[in-house]
Amino acid sequence: MSEIAGHPGATAVVNESYSFACMRCGHGWEQSYEIEHHIDGDGREFVRYMVGGRVVPSPLSKPACANCDHHVVRIMRPGRVASARDAAHHAQRTPPAGPVEAPAAGDTAQGPGEEHHWHLADLLHVFQRKAS
Repeated sequence: MSEIAGHPGATAVVNESYSFACMRCGHGWEQSYEIEHHIDGDGREFVRYMVGGRVVPSPLSKPACANCDHHVVRIMRPGRVASARDAAHHAQRTPPAGPVEAPAAGDTAQGPGEEHHWHLADLLHVFQRKAS
C-alpha cells in the first residue's frame, strides 16, 4: 500500500469534525481531526487522530471538557454547537409587559467582541421540541 503525502506511514486519511457539550459546566466546542489509517508490523490496522500536526487521543474514547476537564461530555455531529450559538444569537425575545429598568451608568453589560461563556441550556435549547 502506498503512503499519503504529508502523512508518513498512513494508508488513508479522513477528516472528521465533532461537536462537544460538557454535561457538567455546559461548555460547548467543536474540533476537526485528521484520522490517519495505518497498518502495524503484524498487518493489523490502527488509526491515529491528529490535530494541528500533533497526535491526540481519540475524541470518542474519553473526551475531557476544555473548560472544566470533566469527562461527562456529549459528542454530537459537527455544527451542533455553532447552530445553537447562532440560534441563541438571532433569537428575538419579546420583553415582558410592564415597566423596564434601564441599566445603571457604568453597568458592565457585554459589548460586541467580548467572549460569551455558553451554558448547557444555551446549547440544548435548539434541540427542544416546540409544543404544538
